[in-house]
Amino acid sequence: MNPQRKTRRTLISIFALGVLCFAPLSLALGQSADPSAPDDASLWRGLQSGDHVALMRHALAPGTGDPEEFSIDDCATQRNLSSTGREQAGRIGERFRVNGISVAAVFSSQWCRCRDTARLLGLGPVTEQPLLNSFFRDFSRRDSQTEALSEWIARQDRSFPLVLVTHQVNITALTGVFPQSGELVILRRDAAGGLSVVGTIRTP
Repeated sequence: MNPQRKTRRTLISIFALGVLCFAPLSLALGQSADPSAPDDASLWRGLQSGDHVALMRHALAPGTGDPEEFSIDDCATQRNLSSTGREQAGRIGERFRVNGISVAAVFSSQWCRCRDTARLLGLGPVTEQPLLNSFFRDFSRRDSQTEALSEWIARQDRSFPLVLVTHQVNITALTGVFPQSGELVILRRDAAGGLSVVGTIRTP
């Protein structure tokens, strides 16, 4: 078998197993079914209130995972945004502003494609948050990191809209949603700190 094809199949199998194993937490978060999902306008209003959180998958960065020589301190060793992805991130930021959000508390994974996406949104300073880092290379971190992220989100200030730029595996582990590049998954925070998925906003 072609070595590249074998590697690709292995990665897909590992990811599929991880998603299936994490299904109970996704259900616990109460993912909305499509027929009853709010429309985009109500989701944007929710984000303005501060009671909602936008989990965003980084903009378009062609490929899967990262090269073997990956280093978190060297963007040249990572899978990065394409020119289309950089344009997409800018358009998503404009969509926030059109919908009444010009300033937000923006946190990002330490991966370059996430930091670049967060910066190109133009919604304010970007703070790195290691809990948003990808665990694609080490699924043993999935459960503990996802639980810690959930608890961290619940504690955040509600004075500003909260935008978290992260990776598909992190979003899927927390919510059960498999987002496209640049897609927003909107969570509601209740008074007790619980989280529930109320809908998604797809961005071209």
